[in-house]
Amino acid sequence: MQWIFKILKVLAVLILALVFFLALLYRGDISAEEINSKYWTPQSHFIEIDGVNVHVRFLGDGEPIFLLHGSFSSLHTWDVWQQELSPYFMTISLDFPGHGLTGPDELKRYTVEDYSHLVMRLAEKLNISKFHLAGNSMGGAVALNIASNRPDKVLSLNLIDASGAPQREVRSLDSISTTNRGGGAWIFKLIENPVFSKILLKCTPKFLFAMNMKEVYGDESRVSAQVVDRYYELMLREGNRRATMDRMTQGRRSTIDFDRLTMPTLILWGAKDTWIPLSQGQQLEKVIPGSNLIVFPDAGHVPMEEIPTESVAEYLSFLGVEVRKNYLHPPKQMVYAD
Repeated sequence: MQWIFKILKVLAVLILALVFFLALLYRGDISAEEINSKYWTPQSHFIEIDGVNVHVRFLGDGEPIFLLHGSFSSLHTWDVWQQELSPYFMTISLDFPGHGLTGPDELKRYTVEDYSHLVMRLAEKLNISKFHLAGNSMGGAVALNIASNRPDKVLSLNLIDASGAPQREVRSLDSISTTNRGGGAWIFKLIENPVFSKILLKCTPKFLFAMNMKEVYGDESRVSAQVVDRYYELMLREGNRRATMDRMTQGRRSTIDFDRLTMPTLILWGAKDTWIPLSQGQQLEKVIPGSNLIVFPDAGHVPMEEIPTESVAEYLSFLGVEVRKNYLHPPKQMVYAD
């Protein structure tokens, strides 16, 4: 009988140690007011869309460009791009529900289709009839969905390490697989595990975000403490962790008619992307008529954040803005006809 008591004693010690460890990792939600005060900018606005106050940031004038961020991210991923694009275009970035300052949606509308509908409703509310689309990762899948359903609205399409490529060389997409929406990223598997997901709702260690960012970037030396803090704190915004769990357990079916994507299309990809491999970008180039793929050899999953100047220069060139070598002459700009 003594060996049973010894085993029970060891188990009790292990359980107490686990409880103590989890207590150390406990992180409460950060209030919306506190998060807003830190990450609100002069260009920020809250716009009510179907019952959700969506955080939207406007910068610049001209033809509109919607900038759509990826999973776990926020509109801040476009900081440099908005600055560089704004002299020539009106840039519109937004936090999808469950992300950033927007926070959760009471109706749990977190699918690609839900986000696509939200962007279209925002364009309608802003009285924008035609627009350019640029999307990274999950935001790329949203851009694909919009462009497929309403090609008459989309002036051009920019897919940056985007999810949504077909698994076979076909012209339609029946489902977005795990590979398409995030490669072998361990964070997705962790969140989808019912035990760990419940723990992560309250115990969200910061080192996980640092590890995640080092995986997302091609060169981990570019990952700054400020970037890690931003991703971490925005996830802790009240309701965002619960929304993330809800989003990851929802269906991911999407239908794309690639033959309808006849608008000018640029595909940008980081060769060191371990979340969505370059082969997915090559597949997109094959199935989207007339598209052009540009690969950044040293970048990872978020080139617009990791190498913003180099990546936005390619996008500006695609949009018809000549990068100036002689600053005494104004840049040339091509206007897309309606």
